[in-house]
Amino acid sequence: MTRLDVRSMALLAIAHVADDINQSFVPALLPYLIVSRGLSYTTAGSLVLAQALSSSVIQPAIGHLADRRSMPWLIGVGLFLAGGGVATIGFAPTLPLLWLGALISGIGVACFHPEAARFANYVSGAKKASGMRWFAAGGNVGFATGPLFATAAVAAFGLHGTLAAAVPVAIVGTIVLLELPRLRTFVPAHATSRSGQGTDDWTAFGKLTAFVIARSMAYFGFVAFVPLYVVEVLHASPAVGDSLLTLFLLCGVGGTLSGGPVADRFGRRAVLIVSTLAAAVMTVILVATTHGGNLLLAIPLLMVTGFVFVASQAAFIVLGQEFLPNRLGLASGVTVGIAVSLGGGFAPVLGMIADAHGVAATILATAGLSLLAALVALTLPPERRRIVAAAAPSISPTG
Repeated sequence: MTRLDVRSMALLAIAHVADDINQSFVPALLPYLIVSRGLSYTTAGSLVLAQALSSSVIQPAIGHLADRRSMPWLIGVGLFLAGGGVATIGFAPTLPLLWLGALISGIGVACFHPEAARFANYVSGAKKASGMRWFAAGGNVGFATGPLFATAAVAAFGLHGTLAAAVPVAIVGTIVLLELPRLRTFVPAHATSRSGQGTDDWTAFGKLTAFVIARSMAYFGFVAFVPLYVVEVLHASPAVGDSLLTLFLLCGVGGTLSGGPVADRFGRRAVLIVSTLAAAVMTVILVATTHGGNLLLAIPLLMVTGFVFVASQAAFIVLGQEFLPNRLGLASGVTVGIAVSLGGGFAPVLGMIADAHGVAATILATAGLSLLAALVALTLPPERRRIVAAAAPSISPTG
C-alpha cells in the first residue's frame, strides 16, 4: 500500500489519545495527592514509577509475541486497563492501593502500544514518518488533554473524579474491537509469511533505545514536575500549573506533526539531534529567566519548549521499525512503550532532587538529560539519503 488509509489511521490516532490521557492524568494528580494524602515529592513520584514499571516489564514480551502472532485485540484490551487503573486511584485509601491502580494502568499501556504502533506502520503508506506523525500526535493530544481532564474531573468531583478516566477508553476500546476485521486486512503478506524484509540492525537499535530512554527521562520528568514548578516557583495555583502543562503538551502536537515530514525529507537522525539539543537549551532559558517568578514570560517559553521537545517522536518510532524490519511489534513496543516507561521510572530520582534542592533544580536536570540524548543520537549510523523524486506520486489520504 502506497497511500495513507485515513479511516484506520484516524481510529488508531484517537485510540492513542484515549490511551495516553492516562499517562499524563497521573502526573497531573500529584499536587492534589500531595495535599490530600500528605505525600512527599519522592512518594508522589513513585506513582509515576509504578505505572512506568508495570508497562516496562511486559512490553517487550508483548511486542515479541505480536511479531509471531498478530493480536490486534490487545489494542482494545489495553485501553480498558489503562483507563480502568487510573479510575481507581481516587478511591484508593492506602499507598499500596494507589500503586496498584497505577500498576494496572501501566499494564494497559503495555498491551496497547506494540500492536497499535505496528498497525499504524501498516496503514501509513510509503512515507512512513509522515503517516506515523498522526499516530504519534494522537499520543501527544492524549498527554496534553490528560492534565486538563484530570483538573476538571477533580474540580467537579474531588479525587473520586478519577472515575472519569474510564469513560473515553470504554468508548474507543469498543469501537476498536468492532473495527478489528478491517484492520486485519492491512497486514502485509510478508508479515504473515515471515519471508523477511531485510536485516535487523540490533546495534543501531540498541543505540536508538538508549536515545529514547534518555530523551524520555527528560520529557517525562519535565511533564511530571512542570506543574509543581509553576506552583512552587511561579507562585500560581495547581489549576494554573496543569493548564500550562496542557499548553506545553499541545504545542508538542504541533512539533510532532511538523517533525514527521521533515524526517522524511532530511532524515530521522537529524531530527533527533536538533530536537533534543533545542529542548536542552530552551529548558535552561526557561529556568534562568523565570526563576524569580515571571509567569507571563514562562508561557511562551513553555510553548516553544513543548514544540521542540516532541518534534522527534514520529522520527524515532519509524527509525526503530526500520532498524528491525522483521520485528515491528518489538521495535514499536520498545520505542513507543518500554523506553518511554523507563524514562518515567526516573521520576523518583528527580523527586529526590526536588526534595533536596528544589523543583527548579529538577527542571534543570531534565536539560542535562536532553543533552545526553542528543549526544547518543550522534552515535547513530548515518542514514542513506531518502530522496523523494519530484515525479513520484503523492501520498494522498484515502478512506
